[in-house]
Amino acid sequence: MNITKRHIKLPKRSSNSHKGDNGKVLIIGGSKEYVGAVALAGLAALRSGVDWVTIAAPEKVGYAINAISPDLIVKKFKGDDFRSSRAKDILKLEKDFDAVLIGNGIGMHCSSFVKKYIKETKKPLVIDADAIKHIRLQDINNAILTPHKREFKTLLKNSKLDERILKKHIRDNIILLKGQTDRIITKSKTYINKTGNPGMTKAGTGDVLAGLCVGFLGQGLSLLQSSINAAYYNGLAGDILLKKKKGFTYLASDLVEEIKRILK
Repeated sequence: MNITKRHIKLPKRSSNSHKGDNGKVLIIGGSKEYVGAVALAGLAALRSGVDWVTIAAPEKVGYAINAISPDLIVKKFKGDDFRSSRAKDILKLEKDFDAVLIGNGIGMHCSSFVKKYIKETKKPLVIDADAIKHIRLQDINNAILTPHKREFKTLLKNSKLDERILKKHIRDNIILLKGQTDRIITKSKTYINKTGNPGMTKAGTGDVLAGLCVGFLGQGLSLLQSSINAAYYNGLAGDILLKKKKGFTYLASDLVEEIKRILK
């Protein structure tokens, strides 16, 4: 099924709402090699309309994010990476949030942390980037996974699954497979998103997509609706920028800025 504008449903916002009533999300990520990814995801989540974004990051990453944007709240943890012993702290922190995104810039040294946290979390999840490489589909529930082609192959290998029988094992999850056309795979249907263009291969565009997913999820939309909205608007922003820039010179940070105009 091809996604069109009629499939889009935005969260409703009461004129009497107060700070936090329209969603609070937690984003777990960042490492000494990757700072920008988690910041892009956080800013995209805010642009989706969610009220509050807190980023949980290693200490040095956290201070760098503070310098990038005053709009992102940062909870800083000692060390260069997340270790398994840190999972209990994050599980305590997550209680104040409506949805969680994990993986952006987190690096490949956090396998034990990712596995432990995902096993024990009680929150709706978006799982992106390196976090996807550490998990099995059988261990996930109530989550949106946002792999690109190589990450998808790793997920299937870790899960010992063939793509032909994938839907039998999706459970209550959504797989948003990024590509020339995005495929949103559920246990019963596959949706095709055709917004976007070859410029979306730029580093960081996937982080923006994941941030939009968790932003919509934090505002109370379903896993499927959050995935549809995020894929459609992320690609649409890219299509608009392709025309504005007259080529593929736009950046992931430009997507974040363009999204605020689309969702205005």
